[in-house]
This record gives sequence, C-alpha cells and structure tokens, in this order.
Amino acid sequence: MTKKTQESYTISQIADQLDISTRTIRFYEEKGLIKPGRTRGNQRVYTPRNKARLKLILRGKRFGFSLDEIAEMIGMADNRVEEAEQIEKSLAFGDAKLKEIQERKKELVLLEQDILATREKLIKRKIELEKQEDKNERH
Repeated sequence: MTKKTQESYTISQIADQLDISTRTIRFYEEKGLIKPGRTRGNQRVYTPRNKARLKLILRGKRFGFSLDEIAEMIGMADNRVEEAEQIEKSLAFGDAKLKEIQERKKELVLLEQDILATREKLIKRKIELEKQEDKNERH
C-alpha cells in the first residue's frame, strides 16, 4: 500500500493556473492570507488548500471586497476558521455589499435622469437659439 502524496504547486505554476502574478501571490502571503510551505531550499510550495484560498481571495476582490474584509471572511492563514463562522461572516459582508450596490444603482438612476433632463433642456435651448438666428438673418 503506497502513501498518497499531496499535490503541490510552485509559485509559478499557481500563478499561471490562476492567471495572476507571482508578486500578487507574495503580496497575499505578506498580508497573512496564505501561508505556503517551504522546501529545504526555501522555495515556496503551495497546497490545494493554498490554491483554494487564493481563489477565494480573487473572488472576493472581483466582488469588490477589501483585503481586510476578505481576511475576516476566510480567516488568516495561520488560524483555522470554523466553516459556519466563515459562512456567517461571508453572508454579512455579502449583504452589506448588496445594500451598497443597490444604493449605487439608485444613485446612478437619479444621475441618469438628471443628465437626460439637462440634455433635453439643452436641446430645446439650442433649437430656440437656431430659430432666433434664422429670424435675425431674415431681418
């Protein structure tokens, strides 16, 4: 019976797979969001768990969360967060982000209405000026 070896990745492999730079990965490590292992030669070695955490970080960034918010949701690499706690925090941050998006949407609708109303006024004023010019040219 052979012992199953855990899959691992170099920093370049994981960067290529996730389409991010190695610098970005090192940055997340500096922030304590991931903690790769090290070889005897001090080369970083990433586990499937590291890769999963990086995916969560990237998803959080795509959704507009700050790194501090992402850290609260997924926990720091050094300590394990209970899944239920992680879900609760993610739901709370997600609800707050949804509320923020809904507010921005309302603001954008109002801005659009203001711009359209101003546009209409400007078009009417332009037509009035053109008519006035035509009158002045005839006289």
